[in-house]
Amino acid sequence: MEMLYLVPQQESFEEACLIMEGLSTLRPNPVTDLLISASSVKVKRMFMWMAEKANHPWVEKVNVSKVDFGSGKRVIVKNGRLNKKYNITVTKEYERIS
Repeated sequence: MEMLYLVPQQESFEEACLIMEGLSTLRPNPVTDLLISASSVKVKRMFMWMAEKANHPWVEKVNVSKVDFGSGKRVIVKNGRLNKKYNITVTKEYERIS
């Protein structure tokens, strides 16, 4: 989550997606706790978007009803495509990947 905070200023969106793809064995309860305690709305939204995009099995068990995702849109990637579920702009290439 700390790395996601640095996107796009110090870390690339693509690199963050690749690292997120490797997080296939996270446990849902600690992830829920981390999302609840995280102060950055951008990080929370990016984390869940990337986890869903990677199709991790633990995503469905994360209790997102307890997580405050804030309101309004967040620009992560300039000239990107808006993901309506999380209201973040992501690269057009990644948004098309199912």
